[in-house]
Amino acid sequence: MLGDNIRSCRVSCGMTQEELAARVHVVRQTVSKWEKGLSVPDAEMLCRIAESLYTDVGQLLGGEQTEQTENRDSVAVQLSRINEQLAAKNRRTRKIWIAVGAAAAAIFVLLLFYVVMSRTYTVDRGEAVINYSEVREAE
Repeated sequence: MLGDNIRSCRVSCGMTQEELAARVHVVRQTVSKWEKGLSVPDAEMLCRIAESLYTDVGQLLGGEQTEQTENRDSVAVQLSRINEQLAAKNRRTRKIWIAVGAAAAAIFVLLLFYVVMSRTYTVDRGEAVINYSEVREAE
């Protein structure tokens, strides 16, 4: 929600990500992360963003635009809640990637085991040559 609000206010001001980044003294990628919801600005940065976008913090956080500036404690509480939601999302994403990695590793080990077991082993012991693939077929 915060990212969408930053994006919509930025676009309505006719500003690019790069221009907003320059105004609040960050790199463009940081603005992109805010708009995608991958990170959130701290309370002080949120105030600078609101000033740069000619709006108030309440509007960026999803509340109705008021004539008074939001109380910093209220902003901190809302930012804390957004950070908790982002952390939960990151934990879920991390768990998914760990599961995908474990499944890929298991498949790799099974394929490696299959390749090793399906090879034909020939052992030369003096005069007799034993071909293990023929022995397995004979059984």
